[in-house]
Amino acid sequence: MPKLAAFPKLYMTALCKDGSMSMAQWVDEASQLPVDGLEWYAGFLEMQDRSNWAPIRRKVEEKGLSIPMMCCSPDFTHPDPDYRREQIEREKFWIDMTAELGGKYCRVLSGQRRPELPREQGVRLAAECIDQCAIHAAQRGVTLILENHYKDDFWAYPEFAQRMDVFCDLVEAVTASNFGVNYDPSNTFLAGEDPLELLRRVAPRVVTMHASDRFLIEGTIEDLRREETGAEGYAKRLSHGEIGKGLNDYDAIFSILKKAGFQDNWISIEDGVDGMDQLARSAEFLRRKIAEHWGMERQ
Repeated sequence: MPKLAAFPKLYMTALCKDGSMSMAQWVDEASQLPVDGLEWYAGFLEMQDRSNWAPIRRKVEEKGLSIPMMCCSPDFTHPDPDYRREQIEREKFWIDMTAELGGKYCRVLSGQRRPELPREQGVRLAAECIDQCAIHAAQRGVTLILENHYKDDFWAYPEFAQRMDVFCDLVEAVTASNFGVNYDPSNTFLAGEDPLELLRRVAPRVVTMHASDRFLIEGTIEDLRREETGAEGYAKRLSHGEIGKGLNDYDAIFSILKKAGFQDNWISIEDGVDGMDQLARSAEFLRRKIAEHWGMERQ
């Protein structure tokens, strides 16, 4: 049966920017949630000092939790090879962090969708960088996970592999065996595409999942489809919401995942922008759905 992790989406400024919240405080709060682990973020201020890694891991494990997966954002599509080498070294640092925290999964991305970048070149550059990082990850017992992402907070352009066809091309271009997909259904809406269609295409490769939900601020899903193809336009109609109350069909998602062999894997909750109570409700919803779909095999 899949295990559930939580991500501190509501505390990202406090944990990554102004330091107004400590990692210990987040762990204390998160330990009250009905989850099995915590998804970590490479940009947490305290994580930049390696000497903090072991104490933080102990703190999490003392609460009966684990840190299964790391969220980070390398940019592998830059035309400058020196820049790409620097991004590979950054990813290696995050892989080391993942391993030291006891995690098994570390995120990679393609990079930014720069206007002058041809599709074939972008796929090749990203795949080459991921394969190089995968060598280091294999030595640390870590699997790299590629997310169908929208846009990092600090990027000028959206994700190069945001579109379904490009994402699937990149998944196929990576040759490393310690590599899989981190599926996020909500990000597919931002690409103006069907999250279930993407899932059906990559389901056998999915090893982790981001659970989130989106709802339309105005209009209909058909309005969204008719809008401009640029990702910026879609975001205006969609907003994060409590899981189970938005556009995603979790019964369909979990049915496809279970059929594909998604079993002892991790689902991380990316929710709670409106507070810990919302995050707790989302966790309870996912617990129920996991029991409904994976609990059937025990009957």
